[in-house]
Amino acid sequence: MIRLLYFAWVRERIGLEQEDLPLAEPTRLGALLATLATRTPGHAAALAEPEKLRFAVNQDFADAETFLHPGDELALFPPVTGG
Repeated sequence: MIRLLYFAWVRERIGLEQEDLPLAEPTRLGALLATLATRTPGHAAALAEPEKLRFAVNQDFADAETFLHPGDELALFPPVTGG
C-alpha cells in the first residue's frame, strides 16, 4: 500500500486530498502515473501532462525513474513559484 497526497489544482481535478493504493512490489513512479491516469476522468485530467507536475516520495523530490515501495508516501503538486 502507498499513500498518495494531492495538492493545489491536482487536488481540485482529482477531487481528493489523498488516497491509498495497493502496491505489492517496487514500481517506477512513471509506471504508477500511467496506471493512475486511467482511474477516473479527474485523474486523467490531472495527469495529462506529468512534466508539469512535481513529485516527492517520503518528502524527497523524485522523478519518473524513482522506485516506489510499499509503505511510501507520494505527493503530487504543481511547481512552486515565488513573486
